[in-house]
Order: sequence, then C-alpha cells, then structure tokens
Amino acid sequence: MEYLSINAKVWDKNVAEGNQWTLPVSSEQVAAARDGDWSVVLTPYRAVPREWFGEVSGRRILLIAGGGGQQGPILAAAGARVTVLDNSPAQLGQDEMVARRDGLEIATVLGDMQDLSCFADGSFDIALSLGGCFAQSVLPIWREAHRVLAPGGRLLAGHNNPVEFIFDMDDMLDGKLTVRHKIPYSDIRDLTPDEFDDIARENGVCFGHTLEDLIAGQIAAGFTIHGFYEDKGVGYCLDNYISAFFATLAIKQI
Repeated sequence: MEYLSINAKVWDKNVAEGNQWTLPVSSEQVAAARDGDWSVVLTPYRAVPREWFGEVSGRRILLIAGGGGQQGPILAAAGARVTVLDNSPAQLGQDEMVARRDGLEIATVLGDMQDLSCFADGSFDIALSLGGCFAQSVLPIWREAHRVLAPGGRLLAGHNNPVEFIFDMDDMLDGKLTVRHKIPYSDIRDLTPDEFDDIARENGVCFGHTLEDLIAGQIAAGFTIHGFYEDKGVGYCLDNYISAFFATLAIKQI
C-alpha cells in the first residue's frame, strides 16, 4: 500500500504548487451558494445536474477523496452537513481554511477512500466519489458507500473513461495516440521503474478500472443507476475523439 503514501505526498505538493484541483472556492462563490446559486463538478468541466442531489439543505453529505476546498464548502454553504474524507492533509487543509474564512461547518477526516470504517452504517444521505483513478480498486468504494448511506441515499461519482489508460502517456502528452496498455491498468504493474519514478511519483499513482467495475460494480454493491453523463478531458489529444470522463448517479435501494 505504499502508493497511498506516494499519492498523499503528491497531492500535498499539488496544494503547495497551486494545482487547479486544489484551489479553493472564493468567498463570493460561498456567498452565492448561500443564496441558492451554486454548482459543483465531478468531472473536469460539466456541472452536476442539481436534480441529482434532490434536497441539499440539512442533508448529511460525505465527500470521498473530495478535499481541496471546492465541492465541500459549496455544499456546506447550500445548507448541507458536510464531511470531507481525503488522503492528503494539505487538501483537507483547504477545506478547513475556507470553513474558517467563511464561517462554515465542515468536518474533515484523513483516510483512504477504500476504507470508510470510521463511519457508521447509514450515517449519510448523499455521497460524492472523486478521484477513483487513485484507488487500486473501486469495488471497496462502492461497497463502503452503500454501507454508510441511508436507504434511498444517493452516490454521485465521477470516473475516468478507461480508454484513457490504454495509451502511452508520454506520447499522448506529445499529441500522439500510441496503444500500449491493457485494461485494467496500473502504474505499479505497467510502467517500468524509471517511468514510475518520472510519472507516478510526480503525478500520483493511477489505475485504469474496467467499465464493469465502474458501473456494474455499483449495481453489485446494491445500487441502481439513475443518471449518466459524459465530459471532456483535461487537454489531451484524446479529447478530439472521445469524452475522457463520465459521471453516474446511483441510488441505494430502500
């Protein structure tokens, strides 16, 4: 499980360097959310449909790997009782900073997205899952989310399209699509030691999951799928051919 430590250090470094996924929301955005004008993302650009949340005010919401001071403060300002779990202390620090700055109540918990054992059964109404590509398996995330959600609870999850991981990363950064890897993909298994040091230790250890695990895995955990949309990626040449991200709404059966 050394990769968990590597990823925590990478995201701590990302905070220090101002990575876009670590930049907290502004006080103006928090004020707008308090007035009912808000949106959040699970993928790079497309806002989550508001109807996916249902009622937010007073709801217990868990953000799984959701640190960074982005989604958590917005939902707290909209009236939710928010808990943020993340593997990066610095990412959690962003949520804590916004909470102090803008007078929000946000609980932060340091932990692994695959292990929600610190939370009781049925203790949340809504869960948001982010960053599944940094988990060795998404199946424990779905099982644990199902356990901690109350009956009828909602799981909103953002996913990397696994096709992104079949290509050589260096070539893709250079604008070329060279098929190299099989799915499921693992930085640990599929990169050479030198590549691992250059890529994973700089950007985090990533995993490309099968569509079966990403979608059918939620169904197997006891959810039904009620919503789906796709979104563009983060500037790779792959964006010219396919949406590199998608999101799902799953509901725990009553």
